[in-house]
Amino acid sequence: MSIVISRRLRNSERGGSRVKLFLLLVLLGSMIFAGVKILPIYINNYQIQDAIESEARFAIGNRLTQKDIHDNVWKKVNEIGIPVDENGLKITANPGAVQISLDYSVPVDLLVYKFTLDFHDRADNRSI
Repeated sequence: MSIVISRRLRNSERGGSRVKLFLLLVLLGSMIFAGVKILPIYINNYQIQDAIESEARFAIGNRLTQKDIHDNVWKKVNEIGIPVDENGLKITANPGAVQISLDYSVPVDLLVYKFTLDFHDRADNRSI
């Protein structure tokens, strides 16, 4: 009798590890999916931040005008694929000082949740 009861108990416990494995795989898969969607956006932001810092740092030494700086930054924005309009890029170039600001938003769709990442990149040549 006790053998029958112990077998029934063991049979009722079967499948528990499968459910845990399934939930773990779903969690891991969703984290990978979210990473694939979000990580490239942050990499693009890092690239454009680096580009505008370099442009601001070397604009005075290269004797670039405000239009030249704007064209260089706009070319890099289009090259990287940043979704920004002309109003989001602001450049102030005075003798001896350059300031560049870039404001843009990127919508992210994770199928079950949608949100927007806002970026406000700034660079100037005063930090040299």
